Amino acid sequence: MAIPVHSQSPGDDPERTDQLPRFDRYVETTPWWPDGAREDYVPPDRRLPGDGATPRQGRRRRRRPLWKEVLTFVAVALLMTFLIQHFLGRFYSIPSGSMEQTLHGCPGCDNDRVLVDKLTFAFTDPQPGDVVVFEGPNAWTESELEEPSSGNVFTNGLQSIGALVGLAPPNERDFVKRVIATGGQTVQCCDDKMRVLVDGRPLTEPYVYWQNGKPDAKKQRFDPVVVPEGSLWVMGDNRDNSADSRKQGGGGVRGVVPIDNVIGKARFIVLPTSRWQGVGDHDPQGGGPVALGAPTWQQGLPAGVGFLAAWPVLWLSRRIKWPVVRR
Repeated sequence: MAIPVHSQSPGDDPERTDQLPRFDRYVETTPWWPDGAREDYVPPDRRLPGDGATPRQGRRRRRRPLWKEVLTFVAVALLMTFLIQHFLGRFYSIPSGSMEQTLHGCPGCDNDRVLVDKLTFAFTDPQPGDVVVFEGPNAWTESELEEPSSGNVFTNGLQSIGALVGLAPPNERDFVKRVIATGGQTVQCCDDKMRVLVDGRPLTEPYVYWQNGKPDAKKQRFDPVVVPEGSLWVMGDNRDNSADSRKQGGGGVRGVVPIDNVIGKARFIVLPTSRWQGVGDHDPQGGGPVALGAPTWQQGLPAGVGFLAAWPVLWLSRRIKWPVVRR
C-alpha cells in the first residue's frame, strides 16, 4: 500500500521560527473594534523599549506667580472679614461722650472702638442693661442733615469698601445706648433720689456718670411712658450729655427704638489697647453684678480672624483643584 506523500511546509521544521506568531506588541481586545482587536493601539505604559517609546512621566506642577498668590490671599481675607463682620461681629467707633465713662468718645480724644456681637440677638431679644448698637429710627434722624459725599468716585468706592470690612466708619446713622426698659414696661423719672423708675420700682445703676458731679433735676425728669411691644427705651450712661429716648423725636413714645433696628450687643473694647476690657451689661432692674463682658470665643478681632481663616480656605481650594488637573 502506498503511503501518501505531501510537500514539506515551513511549519513542519521545528528549527524555523520566522513563521511563528510574535507577541512583541500589545494587543488590546475591544468589543467595539472590528474583529475584536486593535493591533495598531499600544498604550504608552505597555510599549516595549524597542518601540522607541519613552516611559510615562508625571507632569510637573506649575506654581502660580507670587503676585497671584498674594492677590488671592488678600481677596479671601477680605471676603472672610466681610462675612464675619456682617453675620458674627463688627467694629464700631464711639463718636460721642454719651456713654461716658463706660465707653470713651469725644472730639480730640482717642475714641473707643468696640466689638459688637451680631449673633446673640438672632436668638434672643435685648434685655435691660444691654449696651446695644442700633440704626437710628426715623424719629431720631428726620431732623438731621446728611453730610454731602465727596464727588470723587474712587474715594467714595474706597470708603464703601472700607465700611464693609470695618476699616472705615459705616455709612448709616448708628447709635450706642443702654437698654433701660422693654416692651410693655412703664418708665419715668425720677424719685426723690433722682433714680429712674420702671413699673414704679427704682433702678440700680452703678454705671451712671454725672458730668457736674450731681444730676440736674430739671433736665432729668420726664413723664411716664409705656414702651410699645417690640420696642426699647434706651438711655446713655452720661445722663447729662445724652440725646436718647428722653429727647429724640420730641421724647415720649416717639423716642423708643424698634427691636428690628438693633444691630448687635457691644461686647468688648478693642482699641485703644490701654482700655482692653469687656463692656458691662449690669441689669438695672435686677440689681445683679456687673458682667465681665464677652466670653473668650467672642473676643477675637474680626479682621484678624478673616486673615487667619484665609489660609485653610486657600489650602482647601488647592487640594480640590490639583486632583483634576489634566496630566
